[in-house]
Amino acid sequence: MKLSEFKFELPSSLIAAQPLPNRDDSRMMVINRKTQTIEHRQFRDILDLFGEGDSLVLNNSKVFRARMYGNKEKTGAMIEVFLLRELNASMRMWDALVDPARKIRVGNKLYFGENDELIAEVVDNTTSRGRTIRFIFDGDDEGYRKALTTFGETPLPKEMGRDVQPEDEERYQTIFAKRIGAVAAPTAGMHFSRAVLKRMELKGIETPEITLHVGLGVFKPVEVEDLTKHKPESEFFEVDETAAQVINRSLMNNHRVCAVGTTTLRALEASMSAGRKVKPTTGWTDKFMFPPHNFLLADSLLTNFQLPESTSLMIASSFAGQEFLREVYRVAISEKYRFFAYGDALLIL
Repeated sequence: MKLSEFKFELPSSLIAAQPLPNRDDSRMMVINRKTQTIEHRQFRDILDLFGEGDSLVLNNSKVFRARMYGNKEKTGAMIEVFLLRELNASMRMWDALVDPARKIRVGNKLYFGENDELIAEVVDNTTSRGRTIRFIFDGDDEGYRKALTTFGETPLPKEMGRDVQPEDEERYQTIFAKRIGAVAAPTAGMHFSRAVLKRMELKGIETPEITLHVGLGVFKPVEVEDLTKHKPESEFFEVDETAAQVINRSLMNNHRVCAVGTTTLRALEASMSAGRKVKPTTGWTDKFMFPPHNFLLADSLLTNFQLPESTSLMIASSFAGQEFLREVYRVAISEKYRFFAYGDALLIL
């Protein structure tokens, strides 16, 4: 399978720069893999498509303020620091990306705040843009954590083409986000409102929660034409006992299991045991799926309309079927569906 097979022309006007007034206002295209049919609906209609005993599996990962801007010592040059994951809490050590990377070397210090309240020292190189940094802060751990929040901002994807706004703090997050650790939101879950979740509960639709923290992989483009040679970054995930029991009950009773987002789908695939069951699992996964791939747990997938050549597009293509999804995306563009993180929903049955 080749990277170029996932290239398509996407008008920039279709990349949603702003969220809709209400989360469940989104449009939702519903496609059926067996009948190769396409329906145009609203997201709220998801209640009509699932019933008692079905499981819609949610990713409860929570995005933190990962993007920071500091000034380099001596020159004062502004440097973007994008925190990826904490390596050592007591030493205040992090994996990060820096931009422009050519200006940042081991031993350099970056200063944050008008009075240099927070300092980051570069202690190692990891990749071309990657650095290991150690924060220096004159205060206790509570003050240090507060400083990270103060000088960080919501890591809104740059493809949206605008600056972060105050409302992004709440909207670039699902309403069921609980476990902090992601640098990008599980966007398929952002369509759910409290009203929709309540109506699902009343209807007997299960909503088990798993965790997969999106990391560096979301920012790392696929750079090889042969997809078998792509080496994805590992990401932390957890499927606990409670979620596994609910999902397995749906499977046992021949009810639907819908993965809400490609992150959830990857976590389910990584936690699958023999006999088409979910086993409680905590660990790291670098699972990368592209056509052809046989999915054995989830029988449906809720996702957003993805950007060209993205790994999320490849996973959706694996699930829907490559040729069918190409046609679906042609229709989505002609019908002016909204793409990317704040865009519309695609439900693959």
